[in-house]
Amino acid sequence: MFAASALAIALVHVPASAQSLHLIPTPRELQPGATQPIPQGLRIVCNSCFTDPDDNFTVQDLTQSLAARSIPTAGPFTIQLTRVQTLPDELKPEGYTITPSPTTVTLAATSSAGLFYAAQTLKQLIEHDGPAAILHLATIRDWPAMKYRGVHDDLSRGPIPTLEFQKTLIRTLAAYKINLYSPYFEHTQQYASNPLFAPPGGSISASDAREISAYAAQYHITVVPEQEAFGHLHHNLTWEQYQPLAETPHGAVLAPGQPGSLALIQQMFTELAALYPGPFLHIGADETVDLGLGQTKADVDSRGLGPVYIDFLERIDTALAPLHRRLLFWGDIAQTIVQGATAYNSVGASSPDRTDPDILKKVPDSFKQSTIAVAWWYTPQPKGFAKFLTPFTSAGFETWVSPGVNNWSLVWPDSNDALPNIQQFIAEGQRQHSTGALNTIWYDDGEALANNNWYGLLFGAAASWQPGVSSIEDFQQSFGLVFHGDATGAINQAQIELMTCHKILREQAKVGDGSDGLFWMDPWSKDGQIRAAKLLPFAHDLRVHAEAAIALIAKARAAYPATNPSAPRLASETWVYNPLPSNPTTLHDPDAIDALELGARRLDFIGLKFQLAGEVVDGYSKALVAQASSDKKLHATVGPDLSDINGINGRIQDIRDTFAMLRDLYQQAWLRSNRPYALRPVLEHYDSAIALWQSRADRFRAAQRQLTDSKTLPTPTDLGLPPH
Repeated sequence: MFAASALAIALVHVPASAQSLHLIPTPRELQPGATQPIPQGLRIVCNSCFTDPDDNFTVQDLTQSLAARSIPTAGPFTIQLTRVQTLPDELKPEGYTITPSPTTVTLAATSSAGLFYAAQTLKQLIEHDGPAAILHLATIRDWPAMKYRGVHDDLSRGPIPTLEFQKTLIRTLAAYKINLYSPYFEHTQQYASNPLFAPPGGSISASDAREISAYAAQYHITVVPEQEAFGHLHHNLTWEQYQPLAETPHGAVLAPGQPGSLALIQQMFTELAALYPGPFLHIGADETVDLGLGQTKADVDSRGLGPVYIDFLERIDTALAPLHRRLLFWGDIAQTIVQGATAYNSVGASSPDRTDPDILKKVPDSFKQSTIAVAWWYTPQPKGFAKFLTPFTSAGFETWVSPGVNNWSLVWPDSNDALPNIQQFIAEGQRQHSTGALNTIWYDDGEALANNNWYGLLFGAAASWQPGVSSIEDFQQSFGLVFHGDATGAINQAQIELMTCHKILREQAKVGDGSDGLFWMDPWSKDGQIRAAKLLPFAHDLRVHAEAAIALIAKARAAYPATNPSAPRLASETWVYNPLPSNPTTLHDPDAIDALELGARRLDFIGLKFQLAGEVVDGYSKALVAQASSDKKLHATVGPDLSDINGINGRIQDIRDTFAMLRDLYQQAWLRSNRPYALRPVLEHYDSAIALWQSRADRFRAAQRQLTDSKTLPTPTDLGLPPH
């Protein structure tokens, strides 16, 4: 496999397609060439692999990727990987070149990371799988716009991924040139010095941490653990022995004035540093809304919020200095203190005494040099993102920017917000010389699924590698082919259909987006009736677009029949590549496609549930009128009306049964990426919804028996129906 000589074989080339190449991220400089059929596969040559373990790993990774697509590594066309020292300076840290010739494509870089990224681009230049595979030849010079390109992964709000899924996440992120992974901990990293914090079955062990750090390093990804060190510590501070450290009883913020607070921080971060050997540690320090409301009130009243907050950050920095790590902290509180309540009206800046425009300029230079301010905001900003960065850049801080995939508390991420948020914030970061981007995943209510997030994650990877303002349209046209191998365009359109669903709910129905709260809401409750009045006029359009997404997913699967078996895969089953002779190409990442379909089904059910619940109310009102009528024909419709409400095909059964179906699909999807921990509360929500509608079916069945026995019907109130 590592032979230096190339086979001198005449190869047949066909003209390149007029369509531009679809690559994520888009290379900085690209000249498309011809397309090369590779029915016999590709021969890989790497002179440096005998002496460089990183380059050897790159060849192994490339070989495994080709094997997964049934592309042999013994064909006459050669892929030459080579390390050179003659590239321009901008290409040296992580850049690369790709140069085709009649029999060879040469991947060249000065660093092992650059050669690895060249191989990732090569993977995307191959379209289709097996004997149908073709290689798009192109001349490429490429290097990143930002030094640090990261993903921040919430491991504290419910779902805890399996170690295998974390590895899948890391492999996938690396394939799109992400080089930093930041797991977020409030109480879910296990600490020998503080064993009470981590929940059994729902935490990351020391061995897990070491394994994931070593695994990520192979893929040129640095693991940067975030352990909250100021706020967001509620789960830790509910333990009685830690109560003296809490700003407020069983609150979420450490009291800066308590000596034990720094001791606790030192204990946790000393262990973290031993487990995660990278150059950074993230101390959080965001949303410290309790500060000054409890133990520290007198100090805040005397000196002001800003000095108390900043002083504690400086003390944390000093206490952790022996670890020799650069500390990251979230910028929201410090930026609020500088700019006041108009910038962040939800994180505690509610009065003028919490504003100090010069506070950041007063901190010692040593603190600025040892820390990085991570500015975050998760929605598009019509006036731009400069205000989130300038307080730090003008004070001399190094900065990173942190947008989000907008997955939290939603049945499916809202990319209407996520994509422009990522695009605009990262572009502003590049303009203000931020050295990193940290795209965020959050699981606020513990329900979102990890496989929902790839769309936003890949766009974040593209935007942080590509210079300037990344094109959302180009990404949307490329995603399905690059990530799933879908050349039909159906997956791309399905994503857009679900974006339209969110727009209908927020902009037309004005009930918010497709939130978990709306999914669970009882249409007959007080707030459910309010939202029903707004939603029902647009439920048809909502469902048409959600169902279009389901149909498009089916179209993509039909085009690639080797992808999935006809029966749904159980959570315990492993997907195995098994190409059909008639069509050797499969859709990649089938778990993500299943998650996409589940998101579409849940959005569709939001509309269906409100429609059916309204039809039950209308149908029972109609039955009451018919029951009271002397018209025999009208009177005869009472039974059928009640059967439509509560029968074999009754509206109540439709709601109950759809909840039950979605419960099963959700459980399967959860267990494909997560440990069982924290699944039970979500399933209980499904079970309680199923039980609610089953109890309503029972009450209507009693009403039907009453009709038979006494020729009367209960009042709507007796049945729990809202006023008609």
